[in-house]
Amino acid sequence: MARGGPADPRLRFDGDVPPGGYAWWYVDATSDDGRHALTIIAFVGSVFSPYHAWARQRGAVNPLDHVAVNAILYGSGPGRWAMTERGAGALARAPDRLTIGPSGVAWVDGKLVIDIDEWAFPLPRRMAGRVVIDPGPLFHAVHALDARGLHRWRPVAPLARATVSFDNPRLGWSGLAYVDMNAGDEPIENGFRGWTWSRTAGTDETTIFYDVETRRDGGRGLALSYRADGTVERIAQEPVHQLPGTLWRVGRAMRSATAPTDIHTFEDTPFYTRTGCRAGLPGRTGPTVCESVDLDRFASNWVRMLLPFRMPRRR
Repeated sequence: MARGGPADPRLRFDGDVPPGGYAWWYVDATSDDGRHALTIIAFVGSVFSPYHAWARQRGAVNPLDHVAVNAILYGSGPGRWAMTERGAGALARAPDRLTIGPSGVAWVDGKLVIDIDEWAFPLPRRMAGRVVIDPGPLFHAVHALDARGLHRWRPVAPLARATVSFDNPRLGWSGLAYVDMNAGDEPIENGFRGWTWSRTAGTDETTIFYDVETRRDGGRGLALSYRADGTVERIAQEPVHQLPGTLWRVGRAMRSATAPTDIHTFEDTPFYTRTGCRAGLPGRTGPTVCESVDLDRFASNWVRMLLPFRMPRRR
């Protein structure tokens, strides 16, 4: 069976998602010249959906009725931000593929092929293209993010490469990429107050720091080095560096042995920030992506009322 195909049950796209739960598949990539970046997330049980949250307030909800592909292009040239939520009728799943509306993700001959066909918002613009991920070594360890194991995270391909080809906007590049999976058995804001996460890409390893603040058992942290030879090692927690404030004043920080440089904001929202920079060890810095999430803010009514302007739902 092809590497990364359905023979590995931990890579399947058709796993069970309980009521109130979620699963998502995350990809980010940065071009070799540093001029472009992208993020793509496929959600089943869309965790940041106001529609999903409002439906849960009315009773049990089928997470398969709240699915979305979040596709974002950053950097020089035309950018795009798309996330349209859809219902169960727009979802098709198999062990090796996931289709949500006109977009989809599939394992094909050992590579992860992502086809995007969406409309960007808030200014409606077409977004259509393909991203092919050569995963490199695949990693199978699943990490519990809370003491009860209700929320789980798995870096699938931390040392991947992406080839990006978009017709709309016209764009093509290649660069380092990262792929992971998250799954949970309850709404994410029930388990966490927030988290900070970062990954730094090097020539032969990717280092990841993941600090979560849970609602039940306080703070938990993971510090991991994923190596090109297929090994993974727990590493020391590096110091926390506070990053400059943003318009929405979501606190953001990251761990690194060196102070982050070349800091640029990818996303600044009322509850979430994504940042690019260079960080790492002295003499061994690399392109870094970090995110900070405030789920107390996400759970507030005023934030959820703002989100539909950026995240429409198509029935």
